[in-house]
Amino acid sequence: MTDATRLDGRVAVVTGGAGGIGRAVATLLCARGARVVLTDRDPARDAVAAALGPAAEALEHDVTDPEAAERVAAAVLERHGRMDVWVNGAGWDRPGLFADTDPARWAEIIAVNYTGVLAGCRAALPGLRAAPDGGSIVSISSDTARVGGWGEAVYAGAKAAVVAFSKSLAREVARDGIRVNCVSPSVTRTPFEERLREDPVGARIVEGAVRATPMRRMGLPEEVAEAVAFLAAPSAAFITGQVLSVNGGVAM
Repeated sequence: MTDATRLDGRVAVVTGGAGGIGRAVATLLCARGARVVLTDRDPARDAVAAALGPAAEALEHDVTDPEAAERVAAAVLERHGRMDVWVNGAGWDRPGLFADTDPARWAEIIAVNYTGVLAGCRAALPGLRAAPDGGSIVSISSDTARVGGWGEAVYAGAKAAVVAFSKSLAREVARDGIRVNCVSPSVTRTPFEERLREDPVGARIVEGAVRATPMRRMGLPEEVAEAVAFLAAPSAAFITGQVLSVNGGVAM
């Protein structure tokens, strides 16, 4: 019997691949048999890809630049002749009470967390339409999109936009054989979470999230990656327009 969790022969792009969740996703997709192109504006992407071995490679990619997404998609198709999976894994926030923020910060948060998803999806669609077994887009949202987040109003709004956009896009491209889904983590143990703790507002966000979680701990990047890999694989062939929470029960 064929293992429907395998991704043998498929080519996957993972944006934000140098980050905690992106790295875990790239690692697991490689382990499941995919050829992974991980992208990031952080030069650490090259070391991450090298550590994963010959099944991985890295490309420079600033997700806030729509033309950069087009270049990534073109490079993947030129090198590999196909694209099967696109994971929008890049994300960023700088917490603060909304009254203390300014339009420049709003624009930066929205550019990374929402506009980057729009640009990535548009760039990926032509290649995914041609995927031999159908294409899959998986975007990392956040449980703040459902329940809000103290000190994260703009971030939560951007992540909610990702969910609404993904559901809408799923309706548009289902007949093209493309599935579009989201994975929605709560606070996850990553380098970003560690940096968040250095800020008083960020520390309060993390501590409050853990207290509110019935399982009384943060998630792990590997747990988020399992959800992404499931949605990317043939095992989820009849799943589209959905949001899979990885949150320890903080929102049910």
